[in-house]
Amino acid sequence: MSNYALDKNTFLRRIKRLYSEWREPAIAHDDTLKKVDCIMCVVGVDEDIVYSKSRALEIWLLGYELTDTISIFAKDAVYFLASKKKIEFLKQIENVKEEGVPEIKLLLRDRNDKDKANFDKLKEVIKSSKNGKTLGVFAKDVSTSEFCDSWKAALKGESFENLDVGAALAYIMCPKDEPEINNIRKASLVSVDLFNKYLKDEIMDIIDSDKKIKHAKLSDGVESALTDKKYVSGVDTSVLEMCYTPIIQSGGSYSLKFSALSDKNYLHFGAIVCSLGARYKFYCSNISRTFLVNPTDTMQENYNFLVNVQEEILKLLKPGAKLNEIYDTTVEYIKKEKPKLYDNFTKTFGFAMGIEFRENSIVIGPKCHAEVKKNMVFNVNVGIANLTNSDASEKEGKTYALFIGDTVLVGDSSPANIMTPSKKKIKNIGIFIKDDSDEEDGDEKEEVKEDKGTEILGRSKRNAVLENKLRTETNTEEKRKQHQKELAQLLNEKARERLAKQGESKEVEKVRKNTVSYKSVSQMPREPEVKELKLYVDKKYETVILPVFGIPVPFHISTIKNISQSVEGEYTYLRINFFHPGATMGRNEGGLYPQPEATFLKEVTYRSSNVKEHGEISAPSSNLNNIFRLIKEVQKRFKTREAEEREKEDLVKQDTLILSQNKGNPKLKDLYIRPNIVTKRMTGSLEAHTNGFRYISVRGDKVDILYNNIKSSFFQPCDGEMIILLHFHLKHAIMFGKKKHVDVQFYTEVGEITTDLGKHQHMHDRDDLAAEQAERELRHKLKTAFKSFCEKVESMTKQQVEFDTPFRELGFPGAPFRSTVTLQPTSGSLVNLTEWPPFVITLDDVELVHFERVQFHLRNFDMIFVFKDYQKKVAMVNAIPMNLLDHVKEWLNSCDIRYSEGIQSLNWAKIMKTITDDPEGFFEQGGWTFLDADSGSEGENEEEESEEDEAYEPTDIESLEESEEDSEYSEASEDESEDSEELGSDEESGKDWSDLEREAAEEDRNQEYTDDKPNGKTYDSKKHSKSSKHSRRDREVQLRQSKKNKSTASTSNSSHSKSAKHASSSGHSSKDKHHDRSRDKHHSSSSSHKDKSKDKSNHHSSSSSSHKRSRDDSRDHGHKSKKSRH
Repeated sequence: MSNYALDKNTFLRRIKRLYSEWREPAIAHDDTLKKVDCIMCVVGVDEDIVYSKSRALEIWLLGYELTDTISIFAKDAVYFLASKKKIEFLKQIENVKEEGVPEIKLLLRDRNDKDKANFDKLKEVIKSSKNGKTLGVFAKDVSTSEFCDSWKAALKGESFENLDVGAALAYIMCPKDEPEINNIRKASLVSVDLFNKYLKDEIMDIIDSDKKIKHAKLSDGVESALTDKKYVSGVDTSVLEMCYTPIIQSGGSYSLKFSALSDKNYLHFGAIVCSLGARYKFYCSNISRTFLVNPTDTMQENYNFLVNVQEEILKLLKPGAKLNEIYDTTVEYIKKEKPKLYDNFTKTFGFAMGIEFRENSIVIGPKCHAEVKKNMVFNVNVGIANLTNSDASEKEGKTYALFIGDTVLVGDSSPANIMTPSKKKIKNIGIFIKDDSDEEDGDEKEEVKEDKGTEILGRSKRNAVLENKLRTETNTEEKRKQHQKELAQLLNEKARERLAKQGESKEVEKVRKNTVSYKSVSQMPREPEVKELKLYVDKKYETVILPVFGIPVPFHISTIKNISQSVEGEYTYLRINFFHPGATMGRNEGGLYPQPEATFLKEVTYRSSNVKEHGEISAPSSNLNNIFRLIKEVQKRFKTREAEEREKEDLVKQDTLILSQNKGNPKLKDLYIRPNIVTKRMTGSLEAHTNGFRYISVRGDKVDILYNNIKSSFFQPCDGEMIILLHFHLKHAIMFGKKKHVDVQFYTEVGEITTDLGKHQHMHDRDDLAAEQAERELRHKLKTAFKSFCEKVESMTKQQVEFDTPFRELGFPGAPFRSTVTLQPTSGSLVNLTEWPPFVITLDDVELVHFERVQFHLRNFDMIFVFKDYQKKVAMVNAIPMNLLDHVKEWLNSCDIRYSEGIQSLNWAKIMKTITDDPEGFFEQGGWTFLDADSGSEGENEEEESEEDEAYEPTDIESLEESEEDSEYSEASEDESEDSEELGSDEESGKDWSDLEREAAEEDRNQEYTDDKPNGKTYDSKKHSKSSKHSRRDREVQLRQSKKNKSTASTSNSSHSKSAKHASSSGHSSKDKHHDRSRDKHHSSSSSHKDKSKDKSNHHSSSSSSHKRSRDDSRDHGHKSKKSRH
C-alpha cells in the first residue's frame, strides 16, 4: 500500500459527481437514488472475489481497494471506518472544504471494544441523514470477514430498509474520464499483444506442426505470457492481470459466454474460438476472435455477415441512443439480411465495462433502457452458435460457432472507436491448408502461412506473401518447377486475352503548341524603339522585335535557341540563334514544326558601336546590352512556365478534399514529408478527413491525398530502422513543390541518425543508458501512435485504405537504383521505403520476373520485372546475392508469379518494342517461353558458341606446332597412367578426366604420325614447346566442354587435378585476354575460351574409333617421351 498514493483531485472530482447525481438525480431509467437516505459500502477481505460493486466504488474514488473498511455516504458527510494504515492513507482528503464536496470524516478502528462505539456512531449518522430510514446497499455483494460480520450483526437490531443502488452507481461510474480511458487503452493494447504475438502464433505453430495441445494448456500459456516481456512491453506488469481465464474452444463444443472454461479436449483444426482480456490498474479490456481452418464458402459467408453485424452495432453506439433500441435495430438488420441465422445469434450484443469486467445492468439487450453517453466503454461481442458444416469429414467439425468481440469507446459521433485493433476479416483469420495429395502421395500437407510479425494469418493467390512450411520432407524444387509450368501455361493465355481486349489503341503523338506573338497588328507595341528600328523586348507578350531589312519583325521567345554577346574593338556584337529543322541532330522533331518545309531563319547578328558621340547620354551598344539581359530574363521565365505546364499536362484532376469538422479525426503531428515541399526540410501534421488526407506544414503548405487515388499504402515500423513512416503509392501523380509525385512519404526520426564520435564515454555510463532507455520508450510510443492512426483510418474508411507492413524477415538486398538497399515484400508489393527515391513494385501489375546472370561462380544476379502493361519500361534490380536466389524464387512462387532465368543480360527495350509492334506474332511463336532455359535457347546458345569459335582458325603450321607439345605431354602421362587405363572397359560411359585427356593427346600424336610419314621427317618435341602451351590449354577446355555435354562423370580424380594445375599455369594469349575483357562487366564465364564445334565433333568421333590403335602406338614411343622430358 506504500506504493500507492491517493489522487486528491480525482477523488474530489468523482465524489462531487456522485453527490450531484444523488442530490439531483438525472438517470431516466433508474430512480433508486431518489429513494435512499444514506449509502453504505462494505468491503471484506475475501481474495476469491474479484469483482463487486463495493470494491469498484472504492477503486473509482480512491484508486485503491481498502479491505475491511466501511464507508457511509450521508447527506452532508462521508465516514470511513478503517485500520490505522488505511486512515493514514485517507488523511490527505480529511479536511478538504470545497463547494459540492461533503465533509470527510475518518474513524479509527478500536479493537478493545470490537468497534462497538464506532458502530454506534455510524448508526447515528445513518439515522440523521435525510429521513434516516432507507439505506442504499449493494445487494449482490458478499463481504466476508470478522469485522464485516460484526457490522452486519450490529445493523440487525435496526429497522433500516435496504435498497439496491448498484445499477444506479454503475451508471454514474460508466462514463470514463481521461485517466480511466488511458488505463483501458493500455489494457486493450496488452490484450492485442497477447493475442497477436502469443496466442495467434502459438495456434499457427500447432496447426503447422500438427501437434496435439489441450485447450486448458493453451489457456495457461496465455496467462504465463502476460508477464513475459517478449509479448508485453511498455506497461508496468506489477499492476497487470487477466480479467478472466482465457477461453479456447474448438471441436464442436462451444459456449459463447465469458463464464465458460477451457476444457481438456485437444485443439481441433476447424473453428477455434478464442477470448482473452487483460486488466491494467483495475480497468478491464477484452478481445474475442474465431480462427477458421480451411473454411467452406458458407462458413466464410456467415463469418463476413457476423463482422458486418458488429460494424452495424458500432455505428449505432453514439451518445443519446438507447441500448434496447440499438439491440432492436440490429435484430431487424439480421432478420432482413439472414433471417435463418437469427435464432443462432447470442441473446445480447455486449455490455458496459470498466473496473468491473461486466456491468450486468448496462447491456446491449432488449430490456435495458439505459442511454448511451460519451466516453462509455463497451465490450461489443456478437456470436452465432450451433451452426452445421455438412462438408466436414470429422464429427468434431460438423458443428461450429463464430464469435467476435472488441473493447470500444463511445465518441462524439458514430461509429464507436475500437480500442483492440486486431484485424478480423476472413483474410486475416482464415488459415488455408493446401492438400498436395494430387501431386505427391496424398499424405503431404502444406500450410499457407504469413510472416509472424504481421496481423495477417492467411491470404491466398497474388496478394499474399506466403511462407511454405512442409509437414513432411518433400522436394520443394520439383514442386516449384511444377507450379511454374502451370503458371507458364496460364501466362500466355491471359496476356493474349488482355492484349486482345485492349485493341489497337496507340498513343497519339503530342503536337507542340504553336506560339503566336501577336494575333493582329494592333497588338504590336507603339514604343519609340520599335519605330526607330531598335531591338525591343515585349515582356507582356514574351516577344523580341528585331529590325530585319528595315522592318520591325516580332519573334516569340520560344523560337530563340540561344544568344551570345561579344565585344570586339569598338563594337559590341549580339548573336541570336533560332530553332529550325535539323538543329537537333538524331532526335525526333515530329510535331515541333507545323510547317517543316517553310523557310526558317537560322541566326542573326547585330553590331553596335561602343563609342559615345557628343550629346549622347550613352553609347549605342548599351541597347544591345540591355536587350541581351532582357532576353535572358524572358527566356528563363518562359522556360520555367513551360516546364510547369509539361509537368501538369498529364495530371489527372483530383476530387476536392472534404474536410471533416470532427475533433476526433485521426491525426499525427511532427512529421516530415518526402519529397520536400521546399528545399528546407520542415515538420507538419497529417490528418485524415472524410475522403482523404491533408498534410499541413508549419509554414502553411498543404498537400492533399485522396483515398480514391491511393494505390498502395504502407506502414513501416521503426524495428531495426532509424525512422518510422507512412508511405502512399498513388494511382495518379499529384503536384506539389512544382513537381509531379507518385510516391509521398511521411516520417519521423526515432533516434540519432548521426553519432558524435568525439564523445569518450564508457558504454555503461548513466547518460548513455538513460539515452538508450529514452530511445526505447520513444520507439514504443511512436509505434503505438502510428499503429493506432492506421487502425483508425482503416476503420473510418471501411478498409478502403489498408496499410501494408513490410515483412523484414523476407527481405533481401538489391540495387534498384544506384545504391544497395534492403528490398522487403509486403502482402501485395515489393518495396524499399527507407532510402529515397523509394522502390515500389505492385505484384498485381507484374507479368513475370526474369533472372539474369544466373551462373553459380558469380556472386550476384539481376532481377527484371516485366509489367502487364507492355508499354511500361521494365524495372530492374541489380546485384542480388546468388545465395538468395532460392529464397527469391520461393517468394515469387508463393505469390503465383511466373519467373525464368538465364545467363545473359537481354536488351529489354528492344524485346518489348518487338512485342508491342506485333503481339499476335509474338504469342504465335510461343510467347514468353523463349525465356525458358529448357525451350530452344540451349540450341541457340550452342550455335552462337560455334559462330564465335569459328572466328579464330589457326593455320596448318600453327596446329602442327600445337600438337607436338601435346604429344610430348600425352606420351609421358600415358606411361604414368597405364595401370588406371585398364580399369574402364566401356570407353563411352564413365570416362574420367585423365582418359579424356589421353584420348585427345593420342589423337593429336596419331595425326602427327600420319602427316609426318610421307615426308620422312620427325619433329623435335622440345623445339615447339612454347607454341604448344596455348594448344594444350585449349584442348583441356575442349575436354571440359565435351565432358559437360556428355555428362560422363560427376567428380574428377587426382590426375585431373594435376593436369588442371598444369593448364592453369600456362600463359594466355593476347587474343584470349581481349576476349575476356570484352565480355560484359556482369558476365564472367567459367571457361574463358570456347572451342570450335567442328573440331569438337571430329574429336569425339575419332577418339572412340582409333583409341586402341593410338594406345599401342603410344606404348611403342613411350621411352622417347621420357627421354625428351629430361
